[in-house]
Amino acid sequence: MDKLSNKKDDIYIGNMVEEALRKNGYCVSRAYSGTEALLVLKSSVPDLILLDLMLPGLSGEALLPKIKSIPVIVVSAKTDITGKVELLSGGAVDYITKPFDIRELLARIEVQLRNPSTKNAIIVYKEFIMDTAAHSVAVANTEIKLTKTEYAILKQLMLNPSQVITKSQLLDLISIDTPDCTDSSLKVHISNLRKKLSDISGDDYIEAVWGIGFKMK
Repeated sequence: MDKLSNKKDDIYIGNMVEEALRKNGYCVSRAYSGTEALLVLKSSVPDLILLDLMLPGLSGEALLPKIKSIPVIVVSAKTDITGKVELLSGGAVDYITKPFDIRELLARIEVQLRNPSTKNAIIVYKEFIMDTAAHSVAVANTEIKLTKTEYAILKQLMLNPSQVITKSQLLDLISIDTPDCTDSSLKVHISNLRKKLSDISGDDYIEAVWGIGFKMK
């Protein structure tokens, strides 16, 4: 019963995504299995592929290495960091976790198609787009002015949006870029960062998990 329910959910999500893409002017071809996807790729070369890992027959993980010279955004309900890293290292340009906001998916697609030469330097979270090559962050085409430490903190949180990062982990992750940041000053930097994000977006995107650390909302 669960498998049937999941299959129906996947079909619904696929229909929703296809409708949104067509409304935004994209041409869409769908494949319902890994084997069918390979057949489609023999006759056409798309600009971008949205790859669900839970495909019947040939899985998404097995299909990914067979896709050459086409940017692939993985779409999956799997949230473990190790799996994400392996897929990104294995050729995927981005990874979005179900359930997702269709606006975020469209933003990620737009980023990949707009500037394919720097696709690996782009990090997207909801309406936020971080360009690590240009060292900039923008929302709704408005750049957010951040200090070096604030930028380093936000980058790590955006790279792991569903994961709570402890204070010690965060200090370790940003130590190369901001070695002067300490446990006491970290609170101040995060407070300033939250205010800047809230001022421009109207929402608080960073959640403090009491006694543990921080994560994106």
